[in-house]
Amino acid sequence: MTEFIPSGSRFVDLPSPFPMKRGGALRGARMAYETWGRLDADRGNAILIVTGLSPDAHAASHADDATPGWWEAMLGPGKPIDTDRWFVVCVNSLGSCKGSTGPASIDPDTGAPYRLAFPDLSIEDGADAAAHVVAALGIERLACVIGNSMGGMTALALLARFPGLARTHINICGAARALPFSIAIRSLQREAIRLDPMWQNGAYTDAAYPESGMRMARKLGVITYRSALEWDGRFGRVRLESDRREDEEPFGLEFEVESYLEGHARRFVRRFDPNCYLYLSRSMDWFDIGESCGGSTGGGLAKLRVERALAIGVHTDILFPLQQQQQIADGLRAGGIDATFLPLESPQGHDAFLVDIARFGPAVADFLAALPPATPQAAG
Repeated sequence: MTEFIPSGSRFVDLPSPFPMKRGGALRGARMAYETWGRLDADRGNAILIVTGLSPDAHAASHADDATPGWWEAMLGPGKPIDTDRWFVVCVNSLGSCKGSTGPASIDPDTGAPYRLAFPDLSIEDGADAAAHVVAALGIERLACVIGNSMGGMTALALLARFPGLARTHINICGAARALPFSIAIRSLQREAIRLDPMWQNGAYTDAAYPESGMRMARKLGVITYRSALEWDGRFGRVRLESDRREDEEPFGLEFEVESYLEGHARRFVRRFDPNCYLYLSRSMDWFDIGESCGGSTGGGLAKLRVERALAIGVHTDILFPLQQQQQIADGLRAGGIDATFLPLESPQGHDAFLVDIARFGPAVADFLAALPPATPQAAG
């Protein structure tokens, strides 16, 4: 089992014990994070980014790590999230294998990896851990919390559990609860991993690793991250050249789209821990903001308190479909919040926010540019 930690990561120790929503606690746990820009003297210009399932904290390049980040085009000087104005913090999710404590981390009680001894993980646990990072950096109130995909769930949980922690919120291709279709897809992904003989009830090693299960899980994910429209325009029915076909394997790869999925999956399988994948995936299935607020999904949204909010989605997203972002905006408005719903026509499905910066960038930039200066925070 391996952790994959970006070279520019910093760490915050979580309180020990760190209680988990569904029972159990972590000891000696930590959160990985990275930062960009400068924190103002009044500490009022901070933005928190919470991510989807697989990204690390390295959202963009910086002096300590020049490697391009997963949101490189969105974050930096003069970019939509302008680090000449904003101090930006991106955290790696609790339960991940990218620096924050997760199932691949060492359990201090045993000296061995947690594996399936890791406590049940919820979205709310991730929100609690992210809020602790914010507090550890001396930030009493965020200018904005931005959540993408799973991070959109985490951001809503953070707003519910820490009222007043953020002035505003941008929810990008996120959701206030998991829908049956998304649960079904993630269930199949987890089943593919668990049914791989090499998984061994979570006790695999680098030498005996559930590679086939992870490949299938990733392929299922990638299919839902993009849209049928993009698959058609990008690959059509183009077949592989004869020298790229697996002629000796019955029913082997024949089409370009199959080859793309295979290559994408093979690049991923050794870069993300299978047990971490299982835990994070299930945490999304369990999430409903109504449970965090003791009521219905809409009622939970109506209880959140921010000054302004923006919920962005795309018409071609089948994993976090557009009605989920509309539900977020409608629910916030029902609570008296100035919330905007922005549907975009991107053909690139759920992952559009990663690649269609021409559409997402101006929306995010305009929202942030309109934020007035914050009321100064108390020192100390």
